[in-house]
Amino acid sequence: MSEADERPRRRQARGERRITQLLQAAASVFCALGYTASSTNAIAREAGVSPGTLYQFFPNKEAIAIELSAQMIKEMEATHGRVFTPETARLPLDRLIDEVTEPFIEFNSANPAFLALIKGSDAPGRVAEEHDVLHNALLERVTELLAVRTPSLSRTECALISEMSFAMFKTGLNLVMQHEGAERERYVRELKSMLYRYLAPAVGTEAVPAP
Repeated sequence: MSEADERPRRRQARGERRITQLLQAAASVFCALGYTASSTNAIAREAGVSPGTLYQFFPNKEAIAIELSAQMIKEMEATHGRVFTPETARLPLDRLIDEVTEPFIEFNSANPAFLALIKGSDAPGRVAEEHDVLHNALLERVTELLAVRTPSLSRTECALISEMSFAMFKTGLNLVMQHEGAERERYVRELKSMLYRYLAPAVGTEAVPAP
Protein backbone atom coordinates (compact mmCIF):
# COMPACT_ATOMS: atom_id res chain seq x y z
CA MET A 1 0.00 0.00 0.00
CA SER A 2 1.33 3.41 -0.95
CA GLU A 3 1.90 6.37 1.34
CA ALA A 4 -0.95 8.17 -0.45
CA ASP A 5 -3.31 5.32 0.41
CA GLU A 6 -2.15 5.26 4.04
CA ARG A 7 -2.79 8.93 4.75
CA PRO A 8 -6.64 8.72 4.59
CA ARG A 9 -6.55 5.65 6.81
CA ARG A 10 -4.44 7.45 9.41
CA ARG A 11 -6.78 10.47 9.30
CA GLN A 12 -9.78 8.18 9.75
CA ALA A 13 -8.15 6.42 12.71
CA ARG A 14 -7.30 9.77 14.34
CA GLY A 15 -10.87 10.92 13.81
CA GLU A 16 -12.27 7.78 15.45
CA ARG A 17 -9.95 8.21 18.44
CA ARG A 18 -11.02 11.84 18.78
CA ILE A 19 -14.70 10.89 18.69
CA THR A 20 -14.10 8.27 21.39
CA GLN A 21 -12.25 10.87 23.46
CA LEU A 22 -15.11 13.36 23.13
CA LEU A 23 -17.77 10.78 23.99
CA GLN A 24 -15.85 9.69 27.09
CA ALA A 25 -15.55 13.32 28.14
CA ALA A 26 -19.27 13.87 27.52
CA ALA A 27 -20.12 10.85 29.67
CA SER A 28 -18.11 12.32 32.55
CA VAL A 29 -19.70 15.75 32.19
CA PHE A 30 -23.25 14.39 31.90
CA CYS A 31 -22.70 12.35 35.08
CA ALA A 32 -21.23 15.27 36.99
CA LEU A 33 -23.64 18.00 35.87
CA GLY A 34 -26.64 16.24 34.36
CA TYR A 35 -27.61 16.68 30.72
CA THR A 36 -29.42 19.98 31.23
CA ALA A 37 -26.52 21.81 32.89
CA SER A 38 -23.87 20.36 30.58
CA SER A 39 -22.41 22.36 27.68
CA THR A 40 -20.18 21.74 24.70
CA ASN A 41 -17.57 24.01 26.30
CA ALA A 42 -17.52 21.83 29.43
CA ILE A 43 -17.20 18.70 27.30
CA ALA A 44 -14.34 20.22 25.30
CA ARG A 45 -12.53 21.19 28.52
CA GLU A 46 -12.98 17.67 29.90
CA ALA A 47 -11.59 16.23 26.66
CA GLY A 48 -8.66 18.68 26.66
CA VAL A 49 -9.53 20.12 23.26
CA SER A 50 -10.80 23.44 21.96
CA PRO A 51 -14.53 23.96 21.27
CA GLY A 52 -13.58 24.33 17.60
CA THR A 53 -12.15 20.82 17.59
CA LEU A 54 -15.33 19.46 19.15
CA TYR A 55 -17.46 21.16 16.48
CA GLN A 56 -15.47 19.40 13.78
CA PHE A 57 -17.14 16.19 14.92
CA PHE A 58 -20.42 17.21 16.60
CA PRO A 59 -22.57 20.25 15.81
CA ASN A 60 -24.05 20.52 19.32
CA LYS A 61 -24.62 18.84 22.69
CA GLU A 62 -27.70 17.03 21.42
CA ALA A 63 -25.70 15.24 18.71
CA ILE A 64 -23.14 14.13 21.29
CA ALA A 65 -25.88 12.79 23.59
CA ILE A 66 -27.54 10.90 20.73
CA GLU A 67 -24.29 9.24 19.65
CA LEU A 68 -23.31 8.37 23.23
CA SER A 69 -26.75 6.94 23.95
CA ALA A 70 -26.74 4.91 20.72
CA GLN A 71 -23.41 3.31 21.61
CA MET A 72 -24.54 2.43 25.13
CA ILE A 73 -27.86 1.03 23.93
CA LYS A 74 -26.02 -1.12 21.39
CA GLU A 75 -23.88 -2.51 24.21
CA MET A 76 -26.96 -3.07 26.38
CA GLU A 77 -28.68 -4.94 23.54
CA ALA A 78 -25.66 -7.20 23.20
CA THR A 79 -25.82 -7.87 26.92
CA HIS A 80 -29.47 -8.93 26.99
CA GLY A 81 -28.89 -11.12 23.93
CA ARG A 82 -26.47 -13.17 26.05
CA VAL A 83 -28.66 -13.19 29.17
CA PHE A 84 -32.17 -14.17 28.12
CA THR A 85 -31.82 -17.77 27.00
CA PRO A 86 -33.87 -20.94 27.64
CA GLU A 87 -30.94 -22.27 29.68
CA THR A 88 -31.09 -19.24 31.96
CA ALA A 89 -34.87 -19.59 32.33
CA ARG A 90 -34.51 -23.12 33.76
CA LEU A 91 -31.93 -22.29 36.43
CA PRO A 92 -32.81 -22.28 40.14
CA LEU A 93 -34.50 -18.97 40.85
CA ASP A 94 -31.63 -17.46 42.86
CA ARG A 95 -29.16 -18.25 40.06
CA LEU A 96 -31.58 -17.01 37.41
CA ILE A 97 -31.85 -13.66 39.19
CA ASP A 98 -28.05 -13.47 39.44
CA GLU A 99 -27.62 -14.24 35.74
CA VAL A 100 -30.16 -11.65 34.63
CA THR A 101 -29.49 -8.78 37.02
CA GLU A 102 -25.70 -8.79 37.42
CA PRO A 103 -24.79 -7.91 33.80
CA PHE A 104 -27.17 -4.94 33.89
CA ILE A 105 -25.92 -3.76 37.27
CA GLU A 106 -22.35 -4.04 35.97
CA PHE A 107 -23.27 -2.18 32.79
CA ASN A 108 -24.87 0.72 34.65
CA SER A 109 -22.01 0.84 37.14
CA ALA A 110 -19.55 1.12 34.25
CA ASN A 111 -21.79 3.56 32.31
CA PRO A 112 -23.44 5.93 34.81
CA ALA A 113 -24.06 8.37 31.95
CA PHE A 114 -26.77 6.00 30.71
CA LEU A 115 -29.07 6.83 33.64
CA ALA A 116 -27.94 10.46 33.64
CA LEU A 117 -29.14 10.85 30.05
CA ILE A 118 -32.41 9.04 30.58
CA LYS A 119 -33.25 11.16 33.61
CA GLY A 120 -32.47 14.45 31.87
CA SER A 121 -35.69 16.43 31.67
CA ASP A 122 -34.69 17.94 28.34
CA ALA A 123 -32.64 15.08 26.92
CA PRO A 124 -33.07 14.77 23.14
CA GLY A 125 -36.30 13.14 22.05
CA ARG A 126 -34.38 10.58 20.03
CA VAL A 127 -32.60 9.41 23.20
CA ALA A 128 -35.96 8.90 24.92
CA GLU A 129 -37.37 7.11 21.86
CA GLU A 130 -34.43 4.72 21.64
CA HIS A 131 -34.65 4.04 25.36
CA ASP A 132 -38.37 3.24 25.01
CA VAL A 133 -37.55 0.75 22.25
CA LEU A 134 -34.91 -0.86 24.48
CA HIS A 135 -37.30 -0.90 27.45
CA ASN A 136 -40.01 -2.67 25.45
CA ALA A 137 -37.50 -5.17 24.05
CA LEU A 138 -36.29 -6.01 27.55
CA LEU A 139 -39.84 -6.46 28.80
CA GLU A 140 -40.55 -8.82 25.91
CA ARG A 141 -37.42 -10.87 26.65
CA VAL A 142 -38.32 -11.16 30.34
CA THR A 143 -41.84 -12.24 29.36
CA GLU A 144 -40.41 -14.93 27.06
CA LEU A 145 -38.05 -16.12 29.80
CA LEU A 146 -40.95 -16.51 32.26
CA ALA A 147 -43.02 -18.34 29.64
CA VAL A 148 -40.21 -20.85 29.11
CA ARG A 149 -39.77 -21.34 32.84
CA THR A 150 -43.46 -21.62 33.73
CA PRO A 151 -45.52 -22.70 30.69
CA SER A 152 -48.62 -23.02 32.89
CA LEU A 153 -48.77 -19.22 33.08
CA SER A 154 -50.72 -17.41 30.38
CA ARG A 155 -48.99 -14.86 28.19
CA THR A 156 -50.94 -12.12 29.96
CA GLU A 157 -49.76 -13.36 33.37
CA CYS A 158 -46.15 -13.55 32.18
CA ALA A 159 -46.35 -10.02 30.81
CA LEU A 160 -47.77 -8.67 34.06
CA ILE A 161 -45.12 -10.39 36.20
CA SER A 162 -42.45 -9.18 33.77
CA GLU A 163 -43.62 -5.57 34.01
CA MET A 164 -43.79 -5.64 37.81
CA SER A 165 -40.35 -7.30 38.09
CA PHE A 166 -38.82 -4.79 35.70
CA ALA A 167 -40.29 -1.87 37.63
CA MET A 168 -38.86 -3.28 40.87
CA PHE A 169 -35.46 -3.72 39.26
CA LYS A 170 -35.35 -0.18 37.86
CA THR A 171 -36.33 1.31 41.23
CA GLY A 172 -33.77 -0.80 43.05
CA LEU A 173 -31.10 0.00 40.46
CA ASN A 174 -31.53 3.73 41.12
CA LEU A 175 -30.79 3.08 44.79
CA VAL A 176 -27.85 0.81 43.97
CA MET A 177 -26.29 3.50 41.79
CA GLN A 178 -26.45 6.04 44.61
CA HIS A 179 -23.97 4.04 46.70
CA GLU A 180 -20.44 2.73 46.39
CA GLY A 181 -18.38 -0.22 47.61
CA ALA A 182 -19.76 -2.40 50.39
CA GLU A 183 -22.84 -0.20 50.73
CA ARG A 184 -23.68 -0.76 47.06
CA GLU A 185 -23.30 -4.51 47.51
CA ARG A 186 -25.82 -4.45 50.35
CA TYR A 187 -28.33 -2.73 48.09
CA VAL A 188 -27.66 -5.25 45.33
CA ARG A 189 -28.37 -8.11 47.72
CA GLU A 190 -31.58 -6.45 48.89
CA LEU A 191 -32.66 -5.88 45.29
CA LYS A 192 -32.14 -9.54 44.44
CA SER A 193 -33.95 -10.61 47.61
CA MET A 194 -36.93 -8.44 46.71
CA LEU A 195 -37.14 -9.99 43.25
CA TYR A 196 -36.80 -13.50 44.69
CA ARG A 197 -39.63 -12.97 47.18
CA TYR A 198 -41.89 -11.58 44.46
CA LEU A 199 -41.14 -14.21 41.81
CA ALA A 200 -40.95 -17.37 43.95
CA PRO A 201 -44.71 -17.93 44.38
CA ALA A 202 -45.34 -17.47 40.65
CA VAL A 203 -42.44 -19.30 39.00
CA GLY A 204 -41.01 -21.60 41.72
CA THR A 205 -37.54 -21.70 43.17
CA GLU A 206 -36.04 -24.97 41.89
CA ALA A 207 -34.33 -25.68 38.60
CA VAL A 208 -36.69 -26.59 35.76
CA PRO A 209 -35.76 -29.63 33.65
CA ALA A 210 -35.53 -29.17 29.90
CA PRO A 211 -38.49 -30.68 27.99
